[in-house]
Order: sequence, then structure tokens, then C-alpha cells
Amino acid sequence: MLTKNQIKLIKQLHQKKYRNLYQTFIVEGEKNVLEFLNSSFECENIYFLKSQNNFLKNSKAIEVKDDQLKQMSALSTPNDCLAIFKIKPNDEEINANIVLVLDQIQDPGNLGTIIRLCDWFGVEHVVCSPDTVDVYNPKVIQATMGSLSRVHVHYLPLNDFLKSTSLPIYGTFMSGSSIYEEKIEKGCIVMGNEANGISAAVEKLIAKKISIPRFGKIQKTESLNVAVATTICLNEVFRFRL
Repeated sequence: MLTKNQIKLIKQLHQKKYRNLYQTFIVEGEKNVLEFLNSSFECENIYFLKSQNNFLKNSKAIEVKDDQLKQMSALSTPNDCLAIFKIKPNDEEINANIVLVLDQIQDPGNLGTIIRLCDWFGVEHVVCSPDTVDVYNPKVIQATMGSLSRVHVHYLPLNDFLKSTSLPIYGTFMSGSSIYEEKIEKGCIVMGNEANGISAAVEKLIAKKISIPRFGKIQKTESLNVAVATTICLNEVFRFRL
């Protein structure tokens, strides 16, 4: 039976400080929950409505009422199930030819979409600056559509990481060599903040500046959304692997 204290605790997980305190996070929706159940993330509990029968035989599943699920949910329109998973230690070894590096990404939807893109293109490791939005934010989890269960996200001081890596370091800027003229077989690809781009400290460590050229006759668009820019860059990187 679900208690008021349990509901209160789950609602607290909407906030980063409580996710850090309890080392747990919320996953909502049948598809997302099933993706995480089939991953290396450890599930604590599943809360589901009577109409959802996929979890009836799961020993960690607890049937709840519609109003209880609404109280726990971080969504304006809740799904029919919600689960609590344990946060994994941030200690996976970064061993890959292509690593995506995110410098101060602030929008949860952007981060979630970027993680989903990495899953699509097979990028297994994403390195985030410590001030990037929390990957366990419910809005990020929702936007990943389960892809976080397959993509490793690391929060590291970017200066230290970039200085220590043996991979070539590419950075995306408004000016730089065209991404369409580059053949990136391995490297770190740095994407910058939505409003300010790559920070000055990180820019000093960039070995090669790349850009997405504009083809419109009236070139007044200031920049692309960071998730859109990431799509174009990853598509070009992996196009040569066909």
C-alpha cells in the first residue's frame, strides 16, 4: 500500500537536491520504464494504474490510484506508470573514438534530445560540464525516450577532461571550417551553451573550429538550436562510416 510519506518522497525527486540526497530518480511512461528495466539501472519500485498490466508480475510493482499517480508525477498529464531507479556511479571508463562534449547546456529538452541522438548514432559517451542541466531531471528523462539507459553521461570539469584526452578536439562555432569538408574519424566534439556558445576557457583547448554553413540568401539567422546543430554534426561524422 502506498503511503503519504512515500508520495512525498517521490515528489521530492522532482528536485535535484533530493535526487542527489537519495541517489534515485523518476522514470515515467511504459516505454521509458521498460527500457530502464532492461538496462543496468537498478529499479527500486514501479507504481502503475490498474489499466496497465505489463508490470503485474513484477515483484517491485505497486498498483496505485489515478490521483496518487498524479501527485507523484512531474508531468502535467501523467502516464499510466512511474518507476524509481537508482543513480549509477559516474565512474565508467571513457573509451571511444567519438565523444560528445557539452559545455553548459541548460535546457532539459535539449539535453534529452541530444542523448537520444547519441543513442541513434551510436555515441556511447557524453561528457557534460558540471553546470550542465542534471541528466536525471524528469524533463531530460522524458525527452530521452529511454535512450539514457544506453548512453553513458559523465559530469566532469571540461578543462581537466580535454587536457587529459588523447583525442583531437573539435569545437562548433559560427565561424570555422565547414563540417561538410571535414572527415572526423575520431575526436571530442564540443557543443556550446544555447545563448553564449562555447566558453572562453574551453575555447582555448579547441584544436579545430568547425561550423555549419548557412545557405540562405538572407543570412540573418543568428544560430541553430544546439540539438539541431548536434544532429547535423553527428550525421556528418557518421556519414563516412557507411
